[in-house]
Amino acid sequence: MQYDNIISDRDLRDFCEIIAGAKIIAFDTEFVSEDSYQPELCLIQVAAEGRLAIIDPLVVQDLNPFWDLLVAPGKETLVHAGREEFRFAHKATGQRPSGWFDVQLAAGLIGIEYPASYGNLAYKLLGKSLSKDETRTDWRKRPLSQRQLEYALLDVMDLEAIRNVLYAELDRLGRLTWLAEELAAWQENIETQEASTEKWRRVGGLAGMSRRTLGLVRDLWTWRDAEAEHRNCPPRRILRDDLIIELAKRQTADPKRISSLRGMEYSGVQRHLPKIASVIERSLELNDHDLPHSERKNSRPQLNLLGQFLSTALGSICRKANVAASLAGTAQDVRDLIAYRLGLGGFEDGELPALATGWRAQVVGQVIDHLLAGDVSIRIADPLADEPLAFEKVEK
Repeated sequence: MQYDNIISDRDLRDFCEIIAGAKIIAFDTEFVSEDSYQPELCLIQVAAEGRLAIIDPLVVQDLNPFWDLLVAPGKETLVHAGREEFRFAHKATGQRPSGWFDVQLAAGLIGIEYPASYGNLAYKLLGKSLSKDETRTDWRKRPLSQRQLEYALLDVMDLEAIRNVLYAELDRLGRLTWLAEELAAWQENIETQEASTEKWRRVGGLAGMSRRTLGLVRDLWTWRDAEAEHRNCPPRRILRDDLIIELAKRQTADPKRISSLRGMEYSGVQRHLPKIASVIERSLELNDHDLPHSERKNSRPQLNLLGQFLSTALGSICRKANVAASLAGTAQDVRDLIAYRLGLGGFEDGELPALATGWRAQVVGQVIDHLLAGDVSIRIADPLADEPLAFEKVEK
């Protein structure tokens, strides 16, 4: 396998000059996130202008020529499952990479499962089977073997070929605008998450909590995040999510009661005990108006029943439309649409549920609207068929 091995700032500048005119730049990264607050970038693989390259971020001091190339106008940045790739580029430049195209998202819009691995896409679209020999490589170690480097390059070698198959099929189906809409929303969502002060709400188990308990979760999470960043370690090593939830529920700053909680006995947690008690004490003293609001959830039994029934139909609706159901929406998205259409509240003025906007409304939302209105019915057509459910127009 022939490729450029970029191990100096000069190498990178020269390579970026060579591919500066490329219309499509495919890239992937290898990173390690087990031991640090932010993922540690260990390798960048690039395919552009018929060339392959590996950039070593552990020895190349200035990566800006490459990141700047990605945000230059008139280019397409090609990735697979590129969340971290987007974050690396965005953090370096403060801009979105130009012409972002994620083959994983594109595949979901033609009915391939979502999220599909790169290997599955290569096999289904190109008939290629990729090696999985180096999936457990520690990419921080040097030197990397020739086998490891060539394995890493497999993730970009066929990206453009996969992209071309997907693009042609999306064009045939008239779904290129769907992809553009999805990619823009995906990027905006990541940017919003990065800037959000409400990241603590991603902790599982918040449903039904009082505002006081939510305030404790927020304050413990905020302290943990700052401590993890300071120590450059994963937040879970400071305090696990489940312990944050249990500490918030107990609502006590008594060190003895805190230390009696199962999971708090480890030395790594014990050393933070005084600080944890202090955070809880301050949080318990907050006035009500300083506490976070609960996320409103409609618990009407009718909504739960309709939600369960129509969520089951979601997969059939999407398969008939050749769209991955997991990309189209979740059971909660279905309940949100039902609540919105039935006027059950839970939405701000001008706010729309996900299944009432864009291509999701066209594929899923309109079918659910017809089902709610009684214009369409569902019946079991053939229990043994791949698609046992049939959607039929109701004659009135």
